[in-house]
Amino acid sequence: MQIKRVVANFRALDLTRARAFYRDILGLELLMDHGWIQTYGSQTEMTIQVSFASEGGSGTPVPDLSIEVDDVDAALERMKAAGFAIEYGPVDEPWGVRRFFVRDPFEKLVNILAHA
Repeated sequence: MQIKRVVANFRALDLTRARAFYRDILGLELLMDHGWIQTYGSQTEMTIQVSFASEGGSGTPVPDLSIEVDDVDAALERMKAAGFAIEYGPVDEPWGVRRFFVRDPFEKLVNILAHA
């Protein structure tokens, strides 16, 4: 058996808020829309990863989701411009990532990061 895909599923009563955060700000594509479920992603080839953690690093809470981007500072500015409060960072961590934490419209803690 080979795993082909891993999908995170989050309960959301207002799907337009998901579109604003994940598509409009972060640039993910709407891959599927059945009205009651929308899947955002990228056609870019990615590796499959699932992390389990006792903390989020540097004494932070464990984020619900981590999204790696090519430009953390651009993502940070887009989040701020859209009115999302930054809960941690931006910071250059000792393990080689620059990151910040933000809550999505559904109160999920999202770790936005780029490797140095």
